[in-house]
Amino acid sequence: MAMKITEECISCGACEPECPRSAISEGEKIFVIDPNVCTECKDEGGPKCVPVCPVDCIKKA
Repeated sequence: MAMKITEECISCGACEPECPRSAISEGEKIFVIDPNVCTECKDEGGPKCVPVCPVDCIKKA
């Protein structure tokens, strides 16, 4: 399973540097998470992107 960024994203970019797998990138309108790369940071104790999101738009896919 992977995380997903919803349409509520304000494209602030706070999540991108937090991803240890570089699965987050800037999309056309919002940031996106590559589901083939995202591991939900299971080895790091949980998603690192979720706590830094100011609008709580990162959910489990």
